[in-house]
Amino acid sequence: MSIGSLGTEPFDVVVVGGGLAGLCATLAAAELGGRVVLLEKMPALGGSTVLSGGFMAFADTPMQREAHVLDSNELLLQDLRAVAGPDADEELLRAYANGQAQLHEWLLSKGVRYAGLEQSSGQSVARSHQTDAREMLEKLTGQIRKYPQAKICTDSRAMALIRTELDGPVASVEVERGGSVERIRCLGGVVLASGGFSRSEALLRLFAPAQAQAVRIGGAGNTGDGLWLAWKLGAGVRDMAQIRGTFGTHPDCTAEQHEILLAFYLGAIIVNLEGRRFVDESQSYKVLGDACLAQPQQRAFQIFDQRVMDKSSPGVPLFDFQPALERGLLVKADSLEELAARCGMDAKVLRACVERYNAGVDAGFDQDYGRDGLCHHAGALCRLDQPPFYAYLSTTALLATYCGLHVDALARVRDVYGEPIEGLYAAGEITGGFHGQTYMTGTSLGKAAFFGRVAGINAFRRSRNGAASLQVGGPASASINVKRESE
Repeated sequence: MSIGSLGTEPFDVVVVGGGLAGLCATLAAAELGGRVVLLEKMPALGGSTVLSGGFMAFADTPMQREAHVLDSNELLLQDLRAVAGPDADEELLRAYANGQAQLHEWLLSKGVRYAGLEQSSGQSVARSHQTDAREMLEKLTGQIRKYPQAKICTDSRAMALIRTELDGPVASVEVERGGSVERIRCLGGVVLASGGFSRSEALLRLFAPAQAQAVRIGGAGNTGDGLWLAWKLGAGVRDMAQIRGTFGTHPDCTAEQHEILLAFYLGAIIVNLEGRRFVDESQSYKVLGDACLAQPQQRAFQIFDQRVMDKSSPGVPLFDFQPALERGLLVKADSLEELAARCGMDAKVLRACVERYNAGVDAGFDQDYGRDGLCHHAGALCRLDQPPFYAYLSTTALLATYCGLHVDALARVRDVYGEPIEGLYAAGEITGGFHGQTYMTGTSLGKAAFFGRVAGINAFRRSRNGAASLQVGGPASASINVKRESE
């Protein structure tokens, strides 16, 4: 779509970024009758969402109940607090925990389907609902196209946010496409959903020099554009010192084809290139990522046996080991000695490491690193003694940055003094304050969809009422209510 076809009439909402957060914001505004345009600088929609495993963290769902998994908003919130640490924004965590049930129902109503349920990083029970990320985006895009007043423009890069006056509300966006620049007016607000900066070496050097050796596999368009736009208006930021890569990526991966396996959450151990353990494998893969970067050559092996291999979940990213075996990325051997030889390790060292670990399993206590479960203190440890044995070479990869703009539970961007910047909203990876120190699997996509929807509704309401807010954070069973900010 050409920029010229957008016309001269103002939009109610302008959304910057075409990943999950941006699509949810666009659809939410369009459903209410809003005239909305989504601007995506890349040739295609998707962002980092299409690179994800498609996990979304929901609590007390029909799928969990059918699997006899007992979960609740309260347990979800408790886990979010535990993994995020004391610096996370309680308001954001509580809003998501209390509102995720509505989000789950909303996504189901749009045709999104979940095929699997897994327990992963930061979860005391299985709450990762797995979906095909690309298919989910296609479903949401199809829903948006049902509304003639909603526009989607690719190859369209937001260049500047324009206020009506020095400290006035954001009222328009300068967008470049095909070498020309046009100013698009908006009545309600701009939603920044342009992702993080895992592909910006300048910003990574500034905020995350410790991740210099991590593999870069984030979305090609994730260069921090939205951060720069908001900073110019005085936006505050959160969690910039908490950037961590993800452990479990094969070193030969690329952004176009990457393989991340989490066999350690099913019982594998992690050893360095010398064949020695160096960490409690049940911790967040963000913590494991830092631990791996401190090892020789920033690489490690996930070591497991056939018992763990049999726990593989076909078709479920992160837990499906067969494709890696077929692609030659997973080393297989009939004995630990043969496995060590194929991996370039000292056979005696690896054998001693596995035997010591097995002895700890038998004794009910990991005397070296205190591992007390498979994942987040849950799941019984198991011996590694059933051949054949497997090894998966792994390193740390930077897929997303999980930090950024300071927002409140209404998705409003706040300035460096904590005051809302009128007419400016943000959602998804561009925002900070939610993940804190580490990360619960499924909450990246979860918070993107949840706060994307919140941002879209709020921006639309502001176009109609002057200043309106989406009331979030109440009981999950409650309907979404809107009130004026002055009330």
